[in-house]
Amino acid sequence: MKEKIERVLTEVEEFRIEDKEQLEQFRLKFLIKKSELNELFTELRNVPAEDKRMVGAELNNLKNTAQNKFKEASEAIENNTDNVTADIPDLTLPVIPNELGTRHPLTLVRERIIEIFSRMGFNLSDGPEIEDDWHNFTALNFPENHPAREMQDTFFLEKNPDIALRTHTSSIQIRVMGKKKPPIRTLAPGRVFRNEAISARAHCVFHQIEGFYIDEKVSFADLKQTLYHFAKELFGEDTKIRFRPSFFPFTEPSAEIDISCLLCKGKGCTVCKHSGWVEIGGSGMIDPNVMENCGIDSRKYSGFAFGMGVERITMLKYQIKDLRLFTENDVRFLKQFRHVM
Repeated sequence: MKEKIERVLTEVEEFRIEDKEQLEQFRLKFLIKKSELNELFTELRNVPAEDKRMVGAELNNLKNTAQNKFKEASEAIENNTDNVTADIPDLTLPVIPNELGTRHPLTLVRERIIEIFSRMGFNLSDGPEIEDDWHNFTALNFPENHPAREMQDTFFLEKNPDIALRTHTSSIQIRVMGKKKPPIRTLAPGRVFRNEAISARAHCVFHQIEGFYIDEKVSFADLKQTLYHFAKELFGEDTKIRFRPSFFPFTEPSAEIDISCLLCKGKGCTVCKHSGWVEIGGSGMIDPNVMENCGIDSRKYSGFAFGMGVERITMLKYQIKDLRLFTENDVRFLKQFRHVM
């Protein structure tokens, strides 16, 4: 009896199962009621009583070995079949429409702004998004108690010394002024970060474009004419522009830039709060302290700077009322700009 069990166990272990047909042969030979394995259990009644316990244990081991091998082989064959089927395309399915993608509206506006200023002689500059205190605040004439230095307005990564996510692309201005000598005429687009609650009109991550020009005898009139030309190129010849006195630590004098509302053409509506004007950015003459901080002689050179939010410009240009649409990746929203140039 023991020899029969060992012989059947050897057959079970050496039996090759590579496909469903061999799997079925294995089942018929070892697992059905009329199989060799089942016949051995029938012969167990003829074994002497003192040996039945030992022989029964060996038979159970044989049965478990056969069942486990069948289960493992069955799963392996099933997985192989699934993989093969997955690799074969269903030729009866309809053709997938090959729809062209589109550039994001922020990208479209950013490239248009760069194009306009490039024709006026501005080149492009770039800088890191993680900045130290000097480039982001101190060199730009921010006082130590300025609100922008507080945790509720800025994402700080380290303290003493302060390392933060840049709050404006003006930090690029400091880097460029520290490396180049006038005349300098450059544009600095990039992503900036503010600790603000996300809403229809505000976001903690957005895009700015900073521009500045430094040379001998640069005046506020040069700034005005530059921005007049930009506004008419981007928004249309009928667009009007005005400057409102304001204050920025890094410019003196400073002015907010407004354009006539694109929806009501200056007559007054809910978008412009019935004023006929909407703000697009800030500007001013570069403060002498800022130039001196970067090693530029403020008695010999002067310059102007301006900055604007790409999201704000895009919302005005395409009459978009919710800032969050730019980051939600809703295909229905993005498809609207497929044919926009």
